[in-house]
Amino acid sequence: MRDRSLSAALLALSLGYFALGTASLAVVGLSNPIGRDLQVRPATVGTLVTVFALVFALAAPAATIVLGRMCRKRALLLGLGLLVAGGVAAAAAPDYPTLCAARVLAGLGAAVFGPAASAAGSAIVPAERRARALATVFAGMTAASVLGVPLASSAGDALGWRGTMLSVAALTAVAFVLVAGFLPAVEPEPAPTVRAFGETLRARGALPMVGTTFMVMTAQFTVYGVAGAYLADRFGAAQGTVALVLFGFGALGTLGNVLGSRLYARLGGSGTVGVALGCFAAGFAALTGIPGSLPLALPPLAAWAFASGLFMAPQQARLVELLPERRGILLALNASGLYLGMSLGSLAGSALLPGLGARPLSALALLPLALAAAAHLASARRTPHVRAVSESPVPVHH
Repeated sequence: MRDRSLSAALLALSLGYFALGTASLAVVGLSNPIGRDLQVRPATVGTLVTVFALVFALAAPAATIVLGRMCRKRALLLGLGLLVAGGVAAAAAPDYPTLCAARVLAGLGAAVFGPAASAAGSAIVPAERRARALATVFAGMTAASVLGVPLASSAGDALGWRGTMLSVAALTAVAFVLVAGFLPAVEPEPAPTVRAFGETLRARGALPMVGTTFMVMTAQFTVYGVAGAYLADRFGAAQGTVALVLFGFGALGTLGNVLGSRLYARLGGSGTVGVALGCFAAGFAALTGIPGSLPLALPPLAAWAFASGLFMAPQQARLVELLPERRGILLALNASGLYLGMSLGSLAGSALLPGLGARPLSALALLPLALAAAAHLASARRTPHVRAVSESPVPVHH
């Protein structure tokens, strides 16, 4: 593939990830309008993140097995189509249970699209460009927190939460068209089996890597899954201020994503992930200790935001380098760990915020973060020299 065509394909996948990320996280900034309309507490709306994430976590490995023989491009389009259907159903939901059911449908679409997008992005480039390609694809998820979540929060006032959900579905439809137009047909890997998943997870270093992702996302979403209610409770932030803070959070996350590939080239995947974990710890510890002043919260929020963008692309690259011939399985397992962590963290935040208040949440987030650090150290010891820069890419049909 020519570089221009390659860039267009990667950007189309990135837009698909942006649509996925916005669909999964838009409710974070819409908790108040959804709560008022459907007569549930704003903290309860955080369970919509849990529903989406839990479906993703459970369905991603199954989708990889069931659709393993399908051309990756067709699988990606199927996933985006289900995301569109789930978004339209959410916009029309008459009550909270129906809205939860729509989130199940969208979560199924995300489970099909997410792992396939990362695998396709890593497959259409030479091995030495894999980390940058994965950063480009996953930048869509980071950008969802830059633009998707805060814009959804702002659009909730202008369009209502239903209009916002419909707009996200329309954006996903645009991603569908672009992926259909720009991505070449990518040969699937041999169809995986349940046994192959077990063998892959038992490979040296695989389980600690996936465990690191799971614990990092649990730590983050203990707070971020209820971000609107957290910022209002902890720092007295109004709805407009919440949107601005989330916009700044996402912008710094994008910076972390951009710098991640450069740090990866200097420090390697293990070192770059270690830097991200240190930034997470500093941010959560500071958020726990400061008084309820929003200006004082901005530096620790910035450290956390930077780490959120820095972490994922190097972590995915480490997984691909670990077992290149089973990248699809590993990325599906990592995606399950990611969304299972989102589910558990969001559920914990939604359950604990009403009773404990906002301040203890960041302290509680340090517990899974400590487990993430332990898992990362274990993976670094078991895979000290994993670099597959000479490996040829998976064949691509032009």
